[in-house]
Amino acid sequence: MRRFLPLLMLLAGCSVAQPPVPQPLPVPQIVQPAAFSGRVDPTTAVRNFISVTDRMEPMLERECAARSVGVNCDFLIVVDDRPGRPPNAFQTLDEAGRPIIAFTVALIGEAQNQDELAFVLGHEAAHHIAGHIPRVQESALQGALIFGTLASLGGGTQASVQAAQELGATVGARRFSQEFELEADALGTIVAFRAGYDPERGAEFFTRIPDPGESFLGSHPPNAARIQVVQATLAGLRGF
Repeated sequence: MRRFLPLLMLLAGCSVAQPPVPQPLPVPQIVQPAAFSGRVDPTTAVRNFISVTDRMEPMLERECAARSVGVNCDFLIVVDDRPGRPPNAFQTLDEAGRPIIAFTVALIGEAQNQDELAFVLGHEAAHHIAGHIPRVQESALQGALIFGTLASLGGGTQASVQAAQELGATVGARRFSQEFELEADALGTIVAFRAGYDPERGAEFFTRIPDPGESFLGSHPPNAARIQVVQATLAGLRGF
């Protein structure tokens, strides 16, 4: 099911955390921004987004049903129109466990083509299909328990134990974050390809965003590594 908020819209990192998700509303009329340098025009941006979600959603739900058991595959796609939000997309769950994929206005407007939007949509859906949110939560809990226990055994105060638990949760949550991103890139490539899009062209946005580089606790892997995953997955799909 697709719902929209106001549209206008670079592609950036996603998140499998659970940020607040705005209530879905109908699409209002687009207003031409003062500066729209390097972006497609607003009307094209909206049309591209609607076309991609219409075409991708059934494929996402079929892929989800085929790869999971007992998982809610009824995706709700929304646009986050909160003012000042940077280019981003994220996957989260509502209180009933329904998967939500949100795009910020900035992301949609700066996507250069439908292939980029399809790749990002497939990537975000892959986080849900692969069960990344519960895996992140479990890892965060384990980190909090380990760090908290060590601080407690070391004679720490209640405040220091709590601080250790928070640090442990952060470390635990990020332990597999880069692995999850690459896993979502691979599955997102498969879904976008099966829907008729070109994931390699879609992944070209990695050449336009800052490279996170190598970082042990970084949330995203280097852009070059992500492009390599897309190319390798696509080569397998094409049979060479």
